[in-house]
Amino acid sequence: MTESVNDTRKAELLSTTVEHVDIRSFDARPIIDSMGKMSFTSRDLARATRIYNQMLEDKDCSIFLVIAGSTSAGGCMDLYAELLRSNMIDGVVATGASIVDMDFFEGLGHKHYQALEVPDDNTLRSLYIDRIYDTYIDEEQLQDCDNTIFAIAEGLEPKPYSSRAFIREMGRHLSRHGKKDNSLVKLAFEHDVPIFCPAFVDSSAGFGLVKHQVERAKAGKPYMVLDAIADFRELTDIKIKAGTTGLLMIGGGVPKNFIQDTVVCAEILGHEDVEMHKYAVQITVADVRDGACSSSTLQEAASWGKVDTALEQMVYAEAGSVMPLLASDAWHRGAWKDRPKRAWGKIFD
Repeated sequence: MTESVNDTRKAELLSTTVEHVDIRSFDARPIIDSMGKMSFTSRDLARATRIYNQMLEDKDCSIFLVIAGSTSAGGCMDLYAELLRSNMIDGVVATGASIVDMDFFEGLGHKHYQALEVPDDNTLRSLYIDRIYDTYIDEEQLQDCDNTIFAIAEGLEPKPYSSRAFIREMGRHLSRHGKKDNSLVKLAFEHDVPIFCPAFVDSSAGFGLVKHQVERAKAGKPYMVLDAIADFRELTDIKIKAGTTGLLMIGGGVPKNFIQDTVVCAEILGHEDVEMHKYAVQITVADVRDGACSSSTLQEAASWGKVDTALEQMVYAEAGSVMPLLASDAWHRGAWKDRPKRAWGKIFD
């Protein structure tokens, strides 16, 4: 009886799926143009959108999408996938959660759900429902994600892998067994767009990979490992070869600092002529006063030799509310249609 009641309650709470925004379905150009004549965050967003369009128009510019936070779960997942499909980005640096718990998770056929009510979190725990603010995830489905990561690791040669190399194998899995065509991980595999997660095990991938190592060790067998140094080296190699680069950053934290540090790393390796990131947009709600990387302004990054200050814009807004406007504007202006396709992932084959 209790199990039946719990099943019914869980079904009630997981009854409304998050529907991801389709930037092709509406044209944000008129509202962005209007915002450019306003003030405050509206004008900041309009300038940020102009800078992103300049990145797309610059045929020499490689563009990196940098994602931290939970916008993928909140409804921007298809937005990011469309940027990749339409050749509007050339590389991705993200948190493990954005790539594994959110995109790969939905690529396996699972969903995120709107929390139409938020009962006591202990109640959610008893029902195996995880909460991201007003969004729910079925923990049992998330464990399927963990187990799939384990299975992928089990099928690989036991050697070091960068996160990019392992995520490529995740994309290969989705291309064969996935349930969602517009998964960022799947599309990245198909279009040779590299995805880096510098803190990869801080996600559902961590559970599956720990299980892989523990079980292999118990059996006296070698196991695969993630090579964080290879992440930094590979991403820096792309920066050196790319030359002109632009950053479209949602949130901050480790992904933001990781991509910015490639300039400094290139200099350390003797490439003193490496360009700072020419273009940079950051959308964040972080406060600058605590000195954290998430909140450091792009002008502050210039003092470290990472970002040029001529074409940068901070937008202080919740990214889920403004990214659809920025991305729709850029998609409809169409500068992506004749961009060179870089396929940076191929340089590691």
